[in-house]
Amino acid sequence: MPKLTVLTNNEVEAIHQASLRILAETGIILSNERGREILTGAGASIQDERVLIRPDLVEESIKACSPEVKLRGRDGVVRTLGDGSLHWHNLGGAPEIYDHHTGRRRPAVQQDVCDSTRLLDGLDGATTITPFFTPRDVPGALMSLAMYRNALPFTTKPLHGPGVQNVQEVTYMLEMAQVIGPPAEVLSLGVSPVSPLNFPDDCVEAILAIAEAGTPFGPLPCPTAGTTAPFSLAGALAQQNAEMLACIVLAELVHPGLPVIYSGRLAMMEPRTGISVWGGVELGLVSAATVQIGHRYGLPVNVYGLATNAHTLDIQTGYERGINAVLPALAGADELSGIGEMEAGVMGSYAQMVCDSEIAGGIRRLRKGFEVSAESLAVEVIGEVMHGSHNFLSQKHTRSYLRQGEMYYTHLADRQPWEVWENGGRLNMADRAQAEAERLLKEHQAVPLLPEQERFLDQVMNAAIKQLQE
Repeated sequence: MPKLTVLTNNEVEAIHQASLRILAETGIILSNERGREILTGAGASIQDERVLIRPDLVEESIKACSPEVKLRGRDGVVRTLGDGSLHWHNLGGAPEIYDHHTGRRRPAVQQDVCDSTRLLDGLDGATTITPFFTPRDVPGALMSLAMYRNALPFTTKPLHGPGVQNVQEVTYMLEMAQVIGPPAEVLSLGVSPVSPLNFPDDCVEAILAIAEAGTPFGPLPCPTAGTTAPFSLAGALAQQNAEMLACIVLAELVHPGLPVIYSGRLAMMEPRTGISVWGGVELGLVSAATVQIGHRYGLPVNVYGLATNAHTLDIQTGYERGINAVLPALAGADELSGIGEMEAGVMGSYAQMVCDSEIAGGIRRLRKGFEVSAESLAVEVIGEVMHGSHNFLSQKHTRSYLRQGEMYYTHLADRQPWEVWENGGRLNMADRAQAEAERLLKEHQAVPLLPEQERFLDQVMNAAIKQLQE
């Protein structure tokens, strides 16, 4: 079906040209000596302590990127971003977990990383996985490494690494990834510059290490319109794009052809409180626009999808995440994030993960559209029924389209009459999702790692503990 557009081609081009001007005239804050040498060696210049990047250097770097990014799971299945299909992964890095039974939240721990990964492994809606929770029972310097180490044994699906902040995290994650395959095939890593247009030393060194390893790279600029970016959506998109392009230039200069996932994470400021808004309709709007901008460069695009500011599984979380996922999905996103997300990324929920798996299936059906052909128009079938020979239910035509998936079958949404629902315990969708989550956590087991693989991961973590806690 035709893709949704929220920007005209001229508007996409205007944002691109504005981003080029930002990089060439304002530049980026980057003091890392090696990063500066790489950029100035390719023709960038230094002015007022900022690095100015020429438009031709940006254009050459974009052309060097691969149009597809492949990520292989432990089961050998390869997911390809950029081939026209839609993939889904969960929120990454939530520090809190919502307890459906008590209605309260608690700090996430390492066991939650294990359990959430295993649950996502059992959900059809999640095609790739990111370590979900930031465990609060390990020191801060080890949190990202603990996320990856505790996720690896509990899924055979492709596993994105968590966002990294320094070269040490990159080094240890690359080493851990080797237990399941070459890191360039089984791992992707993301790095977030500091908006607006600030590239601290640790950030630059992490980008360089990722590029040198040839590991798929997902730049993760996270500006908030109104606080760390212009409040106008067009201006915020131009700045986000400039930050993205600066990451791409730096990475491609080190490793031409490095696979890049265009991963914009623009949110809005709530004017009454100043907090970051993930649930507003503007997020869906700018996510769809980000898809168009990334596709202008021929890159696979990953954006926010199932996003909300809600604190519980209520009508707010349903309508916010539905709107914000549908818009970029119809715009042609290659991968959407947010399965299980709550409270603007601060919190996650097992029941929400199960609900989102079903929502993802429905949106895939939505993107599929429907066929208009001589067969599907069913003129002869209508004639037969109207002549009294059959009803539609008994028609071979109906059975054929049932098998072809003309209708998406839900498992959680209740479509029974009132009496059936009432006799069944008056459960709502969140209750059924929690029950399904508990069933999967009890019954679903991913193929375990071999004992020697577990020992190797422990050795890597012990080395990290020794280095990073000294």
